Amino acid sequence: MALTLEDRLAITELIALHGHLVDEGELDRLDEVFTPDVEYDLTDFAQGTVTGLPELVGASLALGDGNPVAHHVTNVVIEDSTEGGVRTRSKGLGIRTDGSCGSVTYEDTVVRTGTGWRISHRRVSARRTPLTPGTTAPR
Repeated sequence: MALTLEDRLAITELIALHGHLVDEGELDRLDEVFTPDVEYDLTDFAQGTVTGLPELVGASLALGDGNPVAHHVTNVVIEDSTEGGVRTRSKGLGIRTDGSCGSVTYEDTVVRTGTGWRISHRRVSARRTPLTPGTTAPR
């Protein structure tokens, strides 16, 4: 499927909306970002894959004070679309209560639904090691 400029803008705003909703505690609005059966892969954080909006909200609430106080997303790249949706990559920065910061890469599958674009699958990978010239940094 060919993406229009409007599609690209809508997908970019969709990815950005996630941080606004979770930072404001508006978890009841996550259906504006994710499909009801979303697969949210947190394997890189030893939490496995969370499936469905109720489980995602529950996991967010269970993390409690371990949640970042701010989620920032940047460097959104919309890749080729496939039959199953559009693949995107973006970078995320999480700011913690002590002021420390962590970096992740989001790999999303975004699908068009009757209510607009939604993320059906998200893989979150932590960046823990800086780039070493001549090598590929581990994820």
